[in-house]
This record gives sequence, structure tokens and C-alpha cells, in this order.
Amino acid sequence: MSIPTIATLGEQVWSKEAGAHGPIVLATGLWLLWRQRDEMAAAASPGSDWLTIPAMIASLALYVFGRAYDFISLEVMGLYGVGVALMYACFGLKVVITHWFPLLYLGFLVPPPGWFMDGITAPLKLFVSFAATEGLQAVGIPVFREGVTLLIGHYQLLVEDACSGMNSITGLVAISLFYIYLLRNASWRYSLFLVALVIPIAIVANIIRIVTLVLLTYFFGDAVAQGFLHMAAGIFLFVTALLLVFAVDNLMSRLLKPKGAAA
Repeated sequence: MSIPTIATLGEQVWSKEAGAHGPIVLATGLWLLWRQRDEMAAAASPGSDWLTIPAMIASLALYVFGRAYDFISLEVMGLYGVGVALMYACFGLKVVITHWFPLLYLGFLVPPPGWFMDGITAPLKLFVSFAATEGLQAVGIPVFREGVTLLIGHYQLLVEDACSGMNSITGLVAISLFYIYLLRNASWRYSLFLVALVIPIAIVANIIRIVTLVLLTYFFGDAVAQGFLHMAAGIFLFVTALLLVFAVDNLMSRLLKPKGAAA
């Protein structure tokens, strides 16, 4: 049941920039559950069939519908629901609540519906296009904007969904949450604060990405900007944004550290 869905995810979602974090989330999320297996087994108290059976039926129906009509979001959501229902059936509600993070983290495997992503990325694309254009014009680069299309010389550059920042936000939030949970064991308030910082960091990183690609096009031509360097710029800025999140976390942990604590 899970293998066909994972194969579909690999073909339709993970092969694109928006879902590149998927394999990492799947592997690390399952590892977290495996790591906590002894604690879960020790506290196990099988859940009620009155809750398990309806949850399984609803999740399986969602899975079958999504699989039959090629709605990958519904298919993965149904499979995710089956997994949560099985965990509840085997270990009980207390274990599910206590070990909520791996379940929340694995929820990032569910790809958002296209209509939802379109509604969010449209204003983000306009904003990053505007910010990049204003910044370039301020230093004398002759770039102009029509909507999400940037005009420079005789080239037209379309700001696509990948450059809006939404793709980076999803991956950065997932990996940042994993980092916070595993290394910091921080409170939910601090975790929420750090995750909130991911949004502006991702947007700024994508503005820099657009500026970089425009400059490459302006000085070296479209072939250079749209070739290997296009993908390399995205990867480099994602890693840079992630390192910036880690740096902010390290700084905040030092500032919030009690004065009497040992160094």
C-alpha cells in the first residue's frame, strides 16, 4: 500500500524543487519513531476499536479515492491517516500524544493541493519580483518589471513558483523543526519563534536568487543563467538560508541561557 504511493511521490512530487525535502523527511521521520520504539512499547495501552475502525475506514476511503483519481495529496493524506490510526491501535492515545512530533514532522510528506499553493505563491512572486527589481534599479541595472516578468536588455525572465520562496519555506520549516526537536528539545514557544523566522529568511534568500540570476543574464547571457547555475543558485541559497536559521538559533540559545549556567 505504501510502496505505490512512495513511487508516485517520487515521480510527481520529490522530483521537483517543491518536494525535494520529501525523502529526507520520510527517512528521518521513520528514524525518529524507530528511535523511540522502546519508550512507546513500555507505555503502550492499545486504543479503542470504536475509534480505530472509523478512522481506518475514513483513511482508507481517502486513500482509495486519491489513488483512483490521481489526487496525490488525498492519497498521501489517507496513507498518513492509516499510519496514525495503526499507531493509536497498537500503542494508545497517550503514546500518540506523547510522541506527537514525529507524527507532525511526517505530515510534511503530504503535498499541498495545487490550488492552495497557487493562492500563496502568486502574491509572493509579485513581492519578490518587485523587491528584486527595486534593488537592481537602485544600483543602476536596467531591469524593468511587468507583473512577474523581468525585462533586462532583450531578455525576459519569468519568476516561477520555485522563486517565490514558498518551496524554500516548506523545506526549511521541516528541517528546522527536526533540528530544533533533536538537538535543542526546545519549548513549543521557542520552536514557533524560530519557525517564524524561516519565512522572512526564505523570502530574502529567493530575492537574492532572482537578483543573482538577473545579473548572470545581464553580464553573461541567458544560456549561463538558465543552465546549471540556475539550479546551483537555488541549492546554494537554500543551504545558506538553513545555515542562517542554525546561526540564529545558536545566538538565541546563548542569549537566553541562564547567567548561572555553565559554559
